[in-house]
Amino acid sequence: MRILDLKQVPHFLPTLAEWHQAQWSYLNPGENLHHRITRMQDYLNEDFIPSTFVAIEDTLVGSAAIVAHDMETRPELGPWLASVYIAPAYRHRGVASALIEHVKQQALQHDIRELFLFTPDALVAFYLQRGWQLVEATTYRGSRVTILSCRLEQASNIKS
Repeated sequence: MRILDLKQVPHFLPTLAEWHQAQWSYLNPGENLHHRITRMQDYLNEDFIPSTFVAIEDTLVGSAAIVAHDMETRPELGPWLASVYIAPAYRHRGVASALIEHVKQQALQHDIRELFLFTPDALVAFYLQRGWQLVEATTYRGSRVTILSCRLEQASNIKS
């Protein structure tokens, strides 16, 4: 498995947008696939934030991103780990952990020392096992989510 910046393989953007739209459209009411593809064009610019990293094994396997803001209700927090998505056939094989670690290492290289994320409550244990800390449980756009943070100086040594 290789992890690449989406900037290196932009032809995967439409597939990734389809996956993300199917997974998280409930958090973005009114946004259709065309809107998502347009919004995701920002991941192809030269700035580090936002960036999306993709796992590839002959085909697209999954993604993880770093964004400045992921919850407009918490603008004081950031940057955020976002869009961690693994194709169903590749789940439970360590791909998500590898992508998350890659994002953390990239963040450290850009002098970022803390990341935030929000996740549906069903996935909280996954992140806690990987060194993330609870910030708060809340409701976001009608869904129960948990916000977590990770201090990268400490987390960079945690293995999945």
